[in-house]
Amino acid sequence: MSNVCLFTFVDLYSKGLGTLDHLLTKGAEFAAAKGVSEADMLQWRLIDDMNPLAFQAMVVINFAQQWPARAAGLPVPEGIADNLDLAGFKAAIAEAKAWLAGLKGEQFEGRDAAPITFNLGQFEPTLPAGQWLTGFSTTNFYFHLSMAYAIMRNRGVQIGKPDLFAGGL
Repeated sequence: MSNVCLFTFVDLYSKGLGTLDHLLTKGAEFAAAKGVSEADMLQWRLIDDMNPLAFQAMVVINFAQQWPARAAGLPVPEGIADNLDLAGFKAAIAEAKAWLAGLKGEQFEGRDAAPITFNLGQFEPTLPAGQWLTGFSTTNFYFHLSMAYAIMRNRGVQIGKPDLFAGGL
């Protein structure tokens, strides 16, 4: 694996958090117009055996903070739960963006090959920080952000591809 500038992922995750905030706002406006509570909206699912919107938001927010912290060798922020209300998720997004804004490029310098061991349930691999951040974390970050988008589209929220870039390009 070639080295990448791990610090660039801080901005990428911050923009994704902005997109999540935008999607939650659009979803809440749609739900309110349809007489659906915010609590019920956060339980929307794409399909019955998939996790609800609240879970998708939780993973996006947690990954946006925890994996850059691991890659930089910093203390890992405590994760949020998936049982927050809409205001709680929006506050967590703001807090995550503020935390990311405090990171500096120097914290990531020379960390590409730093070994990180992480428990994935059935196994606990040790991989270089760069591989965790570029492969595992970013893939999961965008998967769950895309699931939040798909859940809302499936429910009829009027969003399109430009809404995926609401956090910035």
